[in-house]
Amino acid sequence: MPRKSNASALDDHSSNNSAPDSQRLDKWLWAARFFKTRSLAAQAISGGKIQVGDQRVKPAKLVRRGARIRIRRGPMEWEIILQDISKQRRPAPEAVLLYQETPESQANRESEAERRRTEKTERARGMGRPTKRDRRRLSELTGR
Repeated sequence: MPRKSNASALDDHSSNNSAPDSQRLDKWLWAARFFKTRSLAAQAISGGKIQVGDQRVKPAKLVRRGARIRIRRGPMEWEIILQDISKQRRPAPEAVLLYQETPESQANRESEAERRRTEKTERARGMGRPTKRDRRRLSELTGR
C-alpha cells in the first residue's frame, strides 16, 4: 500500500477546510472586525453582550451561514445575519462582506447616533476636578 507524502497529506487536509461551513463565534467576530482580539470577543460573549438566535451562548459556539447574531457594544447594537465564514482576519472592506445588517438594526443605530449628537450634555455640579472656588472652600473647612 503506497504511503502518502507529507505534502499530499497537507493538500488533502487543506482542501477539506477550504470552505468551512461553521466556525467558532469568537473567531468569527474577530475575523469580521467587531472586536480587535479574540479574547475581547470571548469576554463580550461570556458577558452576555452577544446573542445568537436570541439566546446567550459560549465563545466556542459554532455558527453557520444564516445565523442571526445580536451584538451590543456600549450604546450601539447591531443585529446581523451571518453571510460567510472566513478562516482569517481580512481588511475592513472584505470583512463587511461576511455579514448583512438588518434594516431595523441600521435604522435603530442611525437614530441612536443622531440622538446622541443632538443631546446636550452638561457637566453636573460637583463632577470632575474641583474648581478653584471649591478648593478654597475645602481648605477653609479643613483649616489648611
